[in-house]
Amino acid sequence: MQSFDVIVVGLGAMGSAAVCQLSKRGVKVLGLDQYSPPHTLGSTHGETRITRQAIGEGSEYVPLVLRSNEIWRELEKNSGQSLFTITGGLIVGDPSSVESTHGTKNFLLQTIDVAKRFGISHEVLENEELKKRYPLFKFRDSEKGYYENGAGFLRPELCVEIQIGLAQKNGAELHMDEKVLEIKPEGAQVSIKTDKSEYKAGQLIVTAGPWISQLLPEFKDYFKVYRQVLYWFKVKDSMKKYLSSTLPVYIFDLGGGDDIYGFPMIDEDEGTLKLACEDYLVTMTPEQVNREVGADEVARMYDLASQHILGLSEECVRTSTCLYTVTPDSKFVIDRHPTFKQVIVASPCSGHGFKSSAAIGEVLAELATVGKSSIDISDFSLVRHYNVLTM
Repeated sequence: MQSFDVIVVGLGAMGSAAVCQLSKRGVKVLGLDQYSPPHTLGSTHGETRITRQAIGEGSEYVPLVLRSNEIWRELEKNSGQSLFTITGGLIVGDPSSVESTHGTKNFLLQTIDVAKRFGISHEVLENEELKKRYPLFKFRDSEKGYYENGAGFLRPELCVEIQIGLAQKNGAELHMDEKVLEIKPEGAQVSIKTDKSEYKAGQLIVTAGPWISQLLPEFKDYFKVYRQVLYWFKVKDSMKKYLSSTLPVYIFDLGGGDDIYGFPMIDEDEGTLKLACEDYLVTMTPEQVNREVGADEVARMYDLASQHILGLSEECVRTSTCLYTVTPDSKFVIDRHPTFKQVIVASPCSGHGFKSSAAIGEVLAELATVGKSSIDISDFSLVRHYNVLTM
C-alpha cells in the first residue's frame, strides 16, 4: 500500500487547483480521478465560465474570487496560455424583485451593495442608459443594470489542464481513469481502495463534485445534483456586434426560475453565442443524467433567449450538459468532516464555484499543511449550515 501525505479525489476545478497548490508546497500528494480530466461528464467544461468580482451570492465569496484572479494571472505567466479574459460584465434585474437567485433574495441589489463595500469598479445603469448602451438586448421597463469593469470569462478546460500539468511538473502523482471504491478512515489516517490499487494518507481531500455523495453517502441528503444544459446559437446579424469588444458577459435575473446568462462570441469561425439558464426541478445521480438534449429543450431556450437578445437565430449548432452539485442554501462547502477530521470536504459549489476554484485549491492546501486558511471560510462550514454534528 503506497503512502502519501495527502490524497485528492476528483481532479476537476477544485481538485486540480488543490493538487497544483499542494505540489508547489512540496507535499507528497496523490490525485485520483475516475476519468481523465478535463472531461465533459462533470461540472468543469463548456469552453467558458463567467467570473465577476462583486458576488451577488454574498460578500463572503469576494476574497476567494479576488485571490483566484491573482492565481489565474500567475498560471498564465507560468504556462504562457490565456486563461482569463476581461470583457466587462452586465447584470440586469428588477430592483423590486423578491425572487431568489443562488440563495440571494435580490441578486442585482446584493451585487451593487457588495461592489460598494469592497470598492470594486462598477456602474449602476438606469433603464434608459441600459437601452442606449446595449441595443443588442431587450430590457423590460422595470429593469436596472450593474456593469462591472473587471468581469469576464475563464477557460475551464484549459485552467484544469494547466493546473494538472504544473502539479505533475512539481512531482505530484496523478492517476487518471482510476475509480475510488472505498474511503476508510483509520485512526489518524485514511485508506483508499480503488479499482486498481490501495493507498493511505495522513489527510484526504474529497473534491468529487456530483460524485461526492457516492464516496461520502452520509451527505446524500445535503448535496443534490441537477442537470444543466449549455447552448450555442447562431446569430443572424453581423458577427462584429457580438464580439467581446462590444458585448460583455451578462446575467439576466428574470425571476421565476428563468434567468439567462451568456457570453460574447468567442469563435468567429463558428459564429455562435453560448448561453444558458439554470434548472433545479429534478435531482439525479451522474449515472442517471440524460446527456442528449432534445429539440423541445432547444426550442424552449430559443423562445426564452430571443425575448431578451436581438439577432439570435433559431439554429442551435451544438449543446452540452453539465452538473450542478447544490447545497440547501446554495452556498459552498469547504470544511473538515465533522467525524473524521483527516477528511476535508470541498466542491459542492451550487453552480457558481468555478470563478473561486483557484483560491479554493489554495485554501485546501493550507488546511492540509498548516491547519487553517488565510481566507475566512467559516461561512462554508458543514456544521454551521447543516448542523451535521454526528454521522
